[in-house]
Amino acid sequence: MIWVVGNVDGNSYKEPFSKGVLARSLRISNLGLDHAYQIANEIEENLIEENVTEITVDDLVNYISKYLNRIDEDISTKYLKWRDVRKSDEPLIILIGGASGVGTSSMAFELANRLGLKNIIGTDMIREVMRKIISEELNPVIHKSSFDAYESVRTPAIRVDAVVEGFISHVDVVNVGIEAIIERSLKEGISIIIEGVHVVPGFIREDLIKKGNVIMFTLTIDDEEMHRQRFYTRCRQPWVKRSLEHYMDNFKPIRKTQEFLINQAEIHDAHIINNSDFKNTIDLMVNDIIEQFGGDNDDN
Repeated sequence: MIWVVGNVDGNSYKEPFSKGVLARSLRISNLGLDHAYQIANEIEENLIEENVTEITVDDLVNYISKYLNRIDEDISTKYLKWRDVRKSDEPLIILIGGASGVGTSSMAFELANRLGLKNIIGTDMIREVMRKIISEELNPVIHKSSFDAYESVRTPAIRVDAVVEGFISHVDVVNVGIEAIIERSLKEGISIIIEGVHVVPGFIREDLIKKGNVIMFTLTIDDEEMHRQRFYTRCRQPWVKRSLEHYMDNFKPIRKTQEFLINQAEIHDAHIINNSDFKNTIDLMVNDIIEQFGGDNDDN
């Protein structure tokens, strides 16, 4: 067995070398799972052949980096940058927004799996909490969906058209909960992914969104027919309560909310990704996260 020796707050520890943990770390470099496990297995075999029974964390990282360099320098660089991200004392706060049906929930789950993050919260859950706090009589908008909230707006639209006005009113309320979760995560050092239609560039307080460890993505589906088909896929799932008809009747308002989201993302320089291919979307998000949070590894 190979023991890895580390140090936490001045206290040393030992743990067995794990191919599984290493493989998950290597997947950050956009490697497939099989390829990542193959490389992890080769590294373990090499260490055994070299009669290594104990190695420090830093020496192991350098060993892995040199090994990856022989395969692909880009893989090695991404691995080292991800190590820097994980060593940071600051939590990783990832915000994923997009209109209904573009796949924010699916992408949040896949991204959490790729990054090894444990905490995901959807803004629909935050909205449900807000509904318990705010009665329908007091604020009927929050008791509607984001794309048909305009039906409950009590005053005529004066800034933009009715659909977007209703969407803005809906987001304004949920945004209070989103900001509270970001603040709590920053205070407690908890890495988290917050996803949903209510994650809108320009709505979250600037002092929160401008922090170096917070990153926001806006997902879109540019192709209208592909977007429509996503609802057919969603409504086949047994846990989806709303009917396909509900989404199809509101498809034009949904597309209108996407136009507003894209416009906001462009104004506020958020990362915009056309989520036409799930794997490509995850790879792009991972690359953006590594570039924003990864340190300078030129000395390694």
